[in-house]
Amino acid sequence: MTLELITAKTLAPVRHGFFTRRGGASSGVFAGLNCGTGSTDQREMVQINRTRAADAMGVEPDNLVTVHQVHSAEVVHVTTPLNGSRPRADALVTATPGLAIAVLTADCQPVLFADAEAGVIGAAHAGWRGALDGVLEATVDAMIRLGASREGIRAVVGPSISQRAYEVGPDFFESFMDEDPANARFFAGGDGDRLHFDLPGFGVHRLREAGVEAEWTRHCTYHDAGRFFSYRRATHAREADYGRLISAIRL
Repeated sequence: MTLELITAKTLAPVRHGFFTRRGGASSGVFAGLNCGTGSTDQREMVQINRTRAADAMGVEPDNLVTVHQVHSAEVVHVTTPLNGSRPRADALVTATPGLAIAVLTADCQPVLFADAEAGVIGAAHAGWRGALDGVLEATVDAMIRLGASREGIRAVVGPSISQRAYEVGPDFFESFMDEDPANARFFAGGDGDRLHFDLPGFGVHRLREAGVEAEWTRHCTYHDAGRFFSYRRATHAREADYGRLISAIRL
């Protein structure tokens, strides 16, 4: 099976892709293109998958750069391959041609950024904590420091868990109310004290509030098991682990 990349006209002509799980070498619960080095998948399978993703992006495997994601608002400026080093951060920016910067997700938002005219790109992993703490705005600010303009940046939120699949409790809701009572708009009622949170809607809102043109591809990771890995779906199925999707962009 060949690799499947979801692309967005908004980011054209910059080369990019939100990879689905199709076309990978892994098996079992990881079946497909699992690119998560932090998973319990066989290391050689993960490396094969990452090499396939690098090939699809037109770069050498070492030039497909990822970080050790920790649900933070930290952003790394990348100018050269990291040679195995994986700084603790949740976003990357670069103005260096030939490098593909990438993030790994399995329900959280993968967000790709580009100012094609300025030649500056970014990639962010934005779960609820990172989005609330400002990782998206921090990525925009880091791109501007490299020469991008706020009005020139375009951002696309890739496959993420949708609101109807993202059930949360009252403590989660209060975290958002403490930050801004207007965040209530991103929650819908569920059973009992449960609510449903619109993660991609929240991400797109934060980006637009930062002055950036933004959209969501409208793919739900939870509800399409044939194309996407999902942490929450794996948890509900009592599976031991889950695969990680890769999303990449390059100049």
